[in-house]
Amino acid sequence: MLDTTQTHMQMQRTRGRAVVELLAAAQGARLGRLHQSGSAKAMLPRTHGPVPEVVFLNTAGGLTGGDHLTYELRLADGARAVAATQTAERAYASCGGVARLDVDIDLGAGAALDWLPQETILFQHSALSRRSRVRMAGDARFLMCETLVLGRAAMGEVLADISLSDRREILRDGRPILVEPLALDAASLARRDSGAGLSGARAFATVALIARGAEDAVAPLRRVLAGCTGISAGVSGWDGKCVARLMAADGLPLRRALAAALTTLRGAPLPRVWQI
Repeated sequence: MLDTTQTHMQMQRTRGRAVVELLAAAQGARLGRLHQSGSAKAMLPRTHGPVPEVVFLNTAGGLTGGDHLTYELRLADGARAVAATQTAERAYASCGGVARLDVDIDLGAGAALDWLPQETILFQHSALSRRSRVRMAGDARFLMCETLVLGRAAMGEVLADISLSDRREILRDGRPILVEPLALDAASLARRDSGAGLSGARAFATVALIARGAEDAVAPLRRVLAGCTGISAGVSGWDGKCVARLMAADGLPLRRALAAALTTLRGAPLPRVWQI
């Protein structure tokens, strides 16, 4: 006889944690500590510039329900570095549970970090909870970008059902100076064409420079973004912050605009892992 008894199946889930600690050196920084476990890896490729690069990688190729990935980066006093992800992160459909991605960054006195992860692509029925926390000394410098893409336009994907909880916190001398929560679900996607929502955009990004005098970057950044096609953008600056919001109908024009914006703020090309 056919046994129709339902059996609960425990599916394998990805776990990963990568920790990098950098100490000050004449070249910008040197490795103080490296920890890698599970699917999370961190590489320090050889570069020709004065500032070292750290590249984080999820060898699982993406995240789905029940996965948990953690990246930690610590820069000691005076250390300088650039950090990125090797490729776009992908949040795939979940058949149960929520994928978690945690980013934890500490910047000591006089430290400088450009945190430039590539985009996160959300797939239909994905469930992702991302938490990013940055603790920085008052005279540290922090440049970051975060990009979300709702499906792959080239594949004709239109997302209707996802669960995203995204929270970013930046603390300067222990005081919160930029706290940004974001939630997306089926209800908000149904209203994405409204002016109070995404105005039809399927790719959007935040760029933030946190540093003394960061307000001075507002005018140059506005000029650069005004010359970018296929995007809408706004830039503001206050209290040692310069923040830009960008939206586009697809990931490619947004990526090109991000390259122009980040190059302007950095005064240097993007990390080699970025491909435009």
